[in-house]
Amino acid sequence: MHVGQELTIESIRQAAKALQGVTVMTPLQESVYINDLLGARVFFKLENLQRTGSFKLRGAYNRIRQLTPEELKRGVIAASAGNHAQGVALAAGLVGTTSLIYMPEGASLTKIESTRGYGADICLFGETFDDAYHEAERVAQETGRVLIPAFNDPAIIAGQGTIALEMLDERPHLDVLVVPVGGGGLIAGMALAAKEQNCRIKVIGVQTDSVPAFVLSRQEHHVVEAHGGRTIADGIAVKRPGDLTFELVEQYVDDVVTVSEHDISRAILIFLERTKLVVEGAGAVGLAAMLAGKIPLGLGTVGVVVSGGNIDVTLLNRIIEKGLVEEGRQVHLKTIVGDRPGQLARVLRRVAELKANVIRVEHERWNPQLSPAEVAIQMVLETRNVGHVQQLVTKLREDGYDVEILN
Repeated sequence: MHVGQELTIESIRQAAKALQGVTVMTPLQESVYINDLLGARVFFKLENLQRTGSFKLRGAYNRIRQLTPEELKRGVIAASAGNHAQGVALAAGLVGTTSLIYMPEGASLTKIESTRGYGADICLFGETFDDAYHEAERVAQETGRVLIPAFNDPAIIAGQGTIALEMLDERPHLDVLVVPVGGGGLIAGMALAAKEQNCRIKVIGVQTDSVPAFVLSRQEHHVVEAHGGRTIADGIAVKRPGDLTFELVEQYVDDVVTVSEHDISRAILIFLERTKLVVEGAGAVGLAAMLAGKIPLGLGTVGVVVSGGNIDVTLLNRIIEKGLVEEGRQVHLKTIVGDRPGQLARVLRRVAELKANVIRVEHERWNPQLSPAEVAIQMVLETRNVGHVQQLVTKLREDGYDVEILN
């Protein structure tokens, strides 16, 4: 059956009614700092503040609420890198059924524990979402549980499309929607809803260049599989688009662009520092695309979907540290001095005089490249900016230290 026969603007409106009291009306807010940085007016739809920390509850609940009493007795099963898992687990509990979730073995620990906390049974399988999904399909056939797709289902797509209704109700004059793209359920539903209300609105999808499945599929004009690498945007690391979502994207979406891991990291850091929002990699790709110049800024007022905030704390810590290094606010230095009393104190005193703050120091004697009379000193220093780093290194070298920047 053609997807258009099953999915309409009316089905999205019905989903919106069903979600009242289940999901929250997330804020649509702008940041003066980001507006000034980009030279455009940008509104962020903060689905990272949604129940379960992402938009996924919308589609999951809209699908599960339509199960028959007999299907509810059998329970549901799903595959997910984390966010769909939490949506399904919570939705299943709300309607009174059980859930079994297959997740990739490398899934975020935070997402695994959160999903379990919503009452789901968890099985870890395979390296990717696609591995977990194929296993969930097999188990569904064996057990009779109802498989709840992450994206390739009209009810799922309709639920996700409710985000566009909320955004355009609040800001009817948005000219562009920028939407993260993994399997395509979110952008498919949003694009249909938006274009049915305003045929002139532009809808642009964003993928990580590590797994650009939709970009490749659009180039070939049919669904193809992307053989990508690892990405911090695990929520959109889907190798193969859905056939239903691809059809809708081809019909309603104006463009799909890609961003690098560096772009995503920078966007996460800006969200955290400038807007005080915790945003996961998939949720940050819209801002990343704008920062990287992938979205034309002359199109008018932009609405960006921040799809989730379920990021592992250890990953966030690594992103913060790398971001500080790139901005010159942290530097890793190494120098070699004579192994005599007072040498370390002398170096650190000079660092303090140059207004750098010592975060960590390592004293290294074991390196076979050092002579027995030498010791290597590695320092992690807090600095103001790139200019301060350059001044610090120059002054230390003028003092006779052979300083190496380890960044």
